Amino acid sequence: MIDASHKQHIVVMGVSGCGKTTIGALVARELGLPFTDGDSLHPVENIAKMAAGTPLDDADRAPWLEIVGRELASSANGLVVACSALKRSYRDAIRAQAPGAVFLHLDGSREVLGSRLEGRSGHFMPATLLDSQLATLEPLEADEAAVVIDISAPVAALVGDAVVRIQQRH
Repeated sequence: MIDASHKQHIVVMGVSGCGKTTIGALVARELGLPFTDGDSLHPVENIAKMAAGTPLDDADRAPWLEIVGRELASSANGLVVACSALKRSYRDAIRAQAPGAVFLHLDGSREVLGSRLEGRSGHFMPATLLDSQLATLEPLEADEAAVVIDISAPVAALVGDAVVRIQQRH
């Protein structure tokens, strides 16, 4: 567990189907931090748009990213939040509110991601939007506080690796 005096802001990022919610919750548990699924922070209009199969544009995302950043910044002892954070500008918007945020990118091939989305039910994000998300995804840059994990690893190994690498950043 991380020293509670050091406030942790961790954003578990990646395209739909990469495991942000599952991995994020497990990483949060291992670090002794609360977890929030960023999807629950979307304005109602965004959810309706995505459910209809329409990709969000930057204007749609702006209020959501501000909410995500505020949630991180206002957390008493730190927080792990799942948020796609696909573009550098989105990550910058989050960092504007929570400057110390570390981004945990769950990276995977289109084939792995597609098969995960096809097997998922009850989610507002249809598998048909995967290609638009992959086209939008901007790789993390060297000056960003980040950890990249390959999602093809077994979940326990993936979580263990993520926790160790996050702890090494502090």
